Amino acid sequence: MIDWHGITTVLLDMDGTLLDLHFDNVFWTDHLPRSYASHHGMSEEEAREIIFPRMRAVEGTIDWYCLDYWRRELEVDIVALKRELDHLIDFRPGAEAFLDAIGATGRRRVLVTNAHHDALALKLERTMLQNHVDEVVCAHDYRMSKEHPDFWAALRRDLEFDPGHTMLLDDSVGVLRSAKRYGLAQVVGIRRPDSRLPPRADAEFPMVEDFESVMP
Repeated sequence: MIDWHGITTVLLDMDGTLLDLHFDNVFWTDHLPRSYASHHGMSEEEAREIIFPRMRAVEGTIDWYCLDYWRRELEVDIVALKRELDHLIDFRPGAEAFLDAIGATGRRRVLVTNAHHDALALKLERTMLQNHVDEVVCAHDYRMSKEHPDFWAALRRDLEFDPGHTMLLDDSVGVLRSAKRYGLAQVVGIRRPDSRLPPRADAEFPMVEDFESVMP
């Protein structure tokens, strides 16, 4: 599934790849609509009918991931609401050992996330993920998401990586497609981003079942 030969740089997504997507799914599908309903005096179903179409309208763009955008749109303190659930933030099984094994081979480990700076800070605070990678990159610094066709060229200018010797692990099919079009040597997905949901059946890209099976 992963051909480590020739790979010198490993780009790694955070949510759904290294961290369990359960936290984010619970937040956006349950906790946020419930809090929004309470704040605005409506039913949860009414809240979902307001929130979910707005989410679909910006899906894949930097606004979809921007907590400042949603704070303005929904008039709720998104960061405070996320902290109410921060006990759910955790690594996917084997992620720490996987990162340390990559580091032991001398390969460069770069966390590249679409997460907003405030969400990133919360998750780093909770997991200390930064101690298992060499660099952390936030797509918000580029004002475009990883799905954007120009993102990878901009990232390459800063990181100076060789696409022909670079691998990306990401749970988003949209991001994998974007990276593949740019020319990264390998793009690999995650079979089960949320530990509480069934595995995905998508066969468009190679999918990691568990990190133990793909250790370098």
